[in-house]
Amino acid sequence: MLAEIKGLNEECGVFGVWGHPDSAQLTYYGLHSLQHRGQEGTGIVVSDGDKLRVVKGEGLVSEIFTADVMEKLKGTSAIGHVRYATAGGGGYENVQPLLFHSQTGSLALAHNGNLVNANFLKHQLETQGSIFQTSSDTEVLAHLIRRSGFSELKDQVKNALSMLKGAYAYLILTENELMVALDPNGLRPLSLACLGDAYVVASETCAFDVIGAEFIRDIRPGELVVINKDGISSEQFAFNSTKSICTMEYVYFSRPDSNIQGINVHTARKNMGKRLAVEAPIEADVVTGVPDSSISAAIGYAEASGIPYEMGLIKNKYVGRTFIQPTQTLREQGVKMKLSAVRGVVEGKRVVMVDDSIVRGTTSKRIVTLLKEAGATEVHVVISSPPIKNPCFYGIDTSTKEELIASDKSVEEIRQLIGADSLTFISTEGMIGAIAKTEGTNGFCLGCFTGNYPTEIYPDTLQYYYQK
Repeated sequence: MLAEIKGLNEECGVFGVWGHPDSAQLTYYGLHSLQHRGQEGTGIVVSDGDKLRVVKGEGLVSEIFTADVMEKLKGTSAIGHVRYATAGGGGYENVQPLLFHSQTGSLALAHNGNLVNANFLKHQLETQGSIFQTSSDTEVLAHLIRRSGFSELKDQVKNALSMLKGAYAYLILTENELMVALDPNGLRPLSLACLGDAYVVASETCAFDVIGAEFIRDIRPGELVVINKDGISSEQFAFNSTKSICTMEYVYFSRPDSNIQGINVHTARKNMGKRLAVEAPIEADVVTGVPDSSISAAIGYAEASGIPYEMGLIKNKYVGRTFIQPTQTLREQGVKMKLSAVRGVVEGKRVVMVDDSIVRGTTSKRIVTLLKEAGATEVHVVISSPPIKNPCFYGIDTSTKEELIASDKSVEEIRQLIGADSLTFISTEGMIGAIAKTEGTNGFCLGCFTGNYPTEIYPDTLQYYYQK
């Protein structure tokens, strides 16, 4: 039900620490700050220099890592993961980090992204004798590493990474080394920081702030960073790298207090709202945003248009993953469990409702209905992303093409279906200009909007998304 209420689902978040006596505790706090990127499962692997130890489970960070559990996680390096199931589905066996043991040592993997050639590689590996223990695409890298003919682990990893296609931000932990790798297009965010003499890596910079780490730089597309007792080193494993970071990181996924590629997420969203006020001038009485990711854009729209911003929608923060399933009658009106319209704000008013995206259209229709039931005389919907017409193959659950309302319907048809008095999507140029203050679209992945993807998409992946 909650997936219907919010049409887009986050992908995953990764966090790692090297060289700190409280590595597990720091990873706990880091994962907690990344919880918005995945609520289905979480895990931490810790190294004490001799062996790797894992604790993971299906649930939230605070549910899995109790005080008693944390007391048992001792070590000076750690990697952690929060997960929303994309490739491979859910289940305990797919909760990361994945831990592997062999005669030459242990290895743990945490992955944010999605490999578009995972099925192709799995088929090849299975014909060579590999037996997969999970249905996650993350496991592919472990098999490729162990089957490499190179003697040094770094060379094994570089060789394995060169075979992968798609989006991946990998953390690889052994007993005495932490490796960090980003795909050649840099589709997912990944940053490096320091905490005293220790190093920290995270999907978003907000995780650095919570532990007091100092940002150093973003990991570069196609870069492999190695951290061990000798310090930190870096080299390119892919030289045809071209940055194509996912625009939805700015529109929806990342926390507003994060900086992605040097751009503050809140500022980018606020600029989107300002641009929308230019592209969609509307005569109205109040502006409101759909909590939480659309608040920044709504503030920007109000500031640029001169229409006052009001809290016309309230989010119930206590509706979570484990709430009791309602009756069918309540299920049909389930948005009321998560959002409420403030009658005192919207009654008798012409309302501009700012949201970040429309996926299936069911959520927008319910929110428009909520506002009108609360007395809004008009509801004008403005969206801070272009119409999502194509699936994402890189780790965001944007459903199949058939389920994307904009894939076969015009803006006017969508407006009629959601019951809005007007509907405007930001232009692609407007969105990119708001993020990067540039007129070009280089450096960004726009695949879900334009259908032009930065990597090859393998046939079995296309079949899954388009014909499922």
